[in-house]
Amino acid sequence: MLTANVSIPGRRDAFWKEVDYVKNLWKNRQDLKVEDAGIAALFGLECFAWFCAGEIVGRGFTFTGTSVLHQSLLLTQREDSPKHPQLNIIRLKEQECLSLLKRCNNMDQFKQVHAQLLKWGHFSNSFAATNLVVTCALSDWGSMDYACSIFRQIDDPVAFQYNTLIRGFVKDMQFEEALFLYVEMVERGVEPDHFTYPVLLKACARLRGLEEGMQIHGHVFKLGFQGDLFVQNALINMYGKCEEIEFSCAVFNQMDQKSVASWSAIIAAHAKVGLWYECLMLFGEMNSEGCWRPEETTLVTLLSACTHLGALDLGKCTHSSFLRNINELNIIVQTSLIDMYVKCGCLDKGLCLFQMMPERNRLSYSVLISGLAMHGRGQEALKLFSEMLQQGLEPDDVVYVGVLSACSHAGLVDEGLRCFERMITEHGIVPTLQHYGCMVDLMGRAGLLGEALELIKKMPIEPNDVVWRSLLSACKVHHNLEIGEIAAKNLFQLSSQNPSDYVVLSNMYARAQKWDDVARTRIEMARKGLNQTPGFSWVEVSRKVYKFVSQDRSHPKWDNIYEMIHQMEWQLKFEGYSPDTSQVLLDVDEDEKKEKLKGHSQKLAIAFALIHTSQGSPIRIARSLRMCNDCHTCTKLISVIYEREIIVRDRKQFHHFKDGTCSCRDYW
Repeated sequence: MLTANVSIPGRRDAFWKEVDYVKNLWKNRQDLKVEDAGIAALFGLECFAWFCAGEIVGRGFTFTGTSVLHQSLLLTQREDSPKHPQLNIIRLKEQECLSLLKRCNNMDQFKQVHAQLLKWGHFSNSFAATNLVVTCALSDWGSMDYACSIFRQIDDPVAFQYNTLIRGFVKDMQFEEALFLYVEMVERGVEPDHFTYPVLLKACARLRGLEEGMQIHGHVFKLGFQGDLFVQNALINMYGKCEEIEFSCAVFNQMDQKSVASWSAIIAAHAKVGLWYECLMLFGEMNSEGCWRPEETTLVTLLSACTHLGALDLGKCTHSSFLRNINELNIIVQTSLIDMYVKCGCLDKGLCLFQMMPERNRLSYSVLISGLAMHGRGQEALKLFSEMLQQGLEPDDVVYVGVLSACSHAGLVDEGLRCFERMITEHGIVPTLQHYGCMVDLMGRAGLLGEALELIKKMPIEPNDVVWRSLLSACKVHHNLEIGEIAAKNLFQLSSQNPSDYVVLSNMYARAQKWDDVARTRIEMARKGLNQTPGFSWVEVSRKVYKFVSQDRSHPKWDNIYEMIHQMEWQLKFEGYSPDTSQVLLDVDEDEKKEKLKGHSQKLAIAFALIHTSQGSPIRIARSLRMCNDCHTCTKLISVIYEREIIVRDRKQFHHFKDGTCSCRDYW
């Protein structure tokens, strides 16, 4: 029991108000949270400091209990208490305030503790001031404005206090403020340490501030922190977010010691610029070292790589890694897994995972609707869309892109027109360029090229290159050179730098045997310095992804592949196959055209898979370009001859070849 005797009559009224406040708090303590007890204890200690216990005892109450570091003080009834015990004035201990600081869960409580530190003169202690800044800047309930006001009261802030405030700005998404504070730190002569730079580089990454990031990289070298593991990881991440993959790789390759975060950062950097194949190669290197357990973010990136490459077996391995390393998959990971299975051609597995989800959101429905669209199952996509509406989920513009794509891939023109109208009138969604692009694709696939052109002319927004490119592609399929020239002209007026636009137009001229126009288009393409990237195909064999381009002879076993191509040719002849040389739009003789056709990347990938996979196992291929008619016909026959299911994903949709038929019903 603490006792003292003091007489300060002028403060007695304030004192008894606080005593009554404490009594009322504890009388109704069933409504209090644990954090409120710390504030009650704070008031109790203040009463001790102001008055002697005898005054309190005179009213029949006393404070008993241990320090607030261990337990809140309790207000209890006392049976026999001396009338005027002598007590020393108790000063509020700094550590007790700091203990209460840790218990704060809102700004009101924080300000009360701050007031106590000021009252008892503890703010001049840099340790207390630092704790105030840390709590206010880094707590979820904190205030950066209030933290800055505390920080400005510190006479000579040190690096730790600057680092804390910079972290707070980054946490609060005030990235530019973080950089400005760093500039102030340097100007005031406060030397940054190795904790300063990772968070600063994170701010540059979020701002896509390459120039600022490179300047900070220079400071890192100047101060000798270039070998710090956390700084190096932050540099890899920053350059990756700014899409400077060469710089990310340079930092990564110079590292003497790497952590799992280093591998995660470099894999994410490659994913950012769409180097999905390289992501898998890096993950393979990481696993070969045998000492890293992949993080969840790395697995999500790997899942995206499998999705883009159509690498189902690797996607299954990633799914297993999730199940081994994570107790419960959240809805985002579950949706990503559905997306992977659907886009790797395993639609049934995606549907199964969707049905097993305990909770579904709009994104879950959107992913599966788009997946069904890619597989040409438009009616099922529309049925799923109706189910989503029945569940009370409001569709957004992304969902409607999937719905309209489903109608386009399945040739459901009337349904697509009705959905487009419903989107505007019933759900109040203003059509975007993506929606108009879907509608142009819908009409173009159905051969309604004139109607598609009229829709473009009536658009309330300026059509972009994607809209005109959809029309140009449809004109190529339906051999409509007149409208195709209109689409190409508008593309070129938009200063299109996409070489495929010129190639498509050139091929249309070649089909019409307008060789002068072919030459003119090719010369214009060369004048602008545009080079067409060759189309390629990926195939997954034994959990490795192999890439082939047309006429490819770079594979170590290319002679075996072309021997298999030769065998396939003989088998195809017996099935009545005749090469469609109209697909080779070059002014060469028929024999040379046949040689060109036989070396298409998809046929090379199929030949490689037939050699290296077991009889009866499915073959999964992903293409970078739309499939040509000859490859489509050839693959249908190969599925019969070799009794294989062949799943091919081209730029827009899936083709499931089995028993001589394709899931697209020759509508693509």
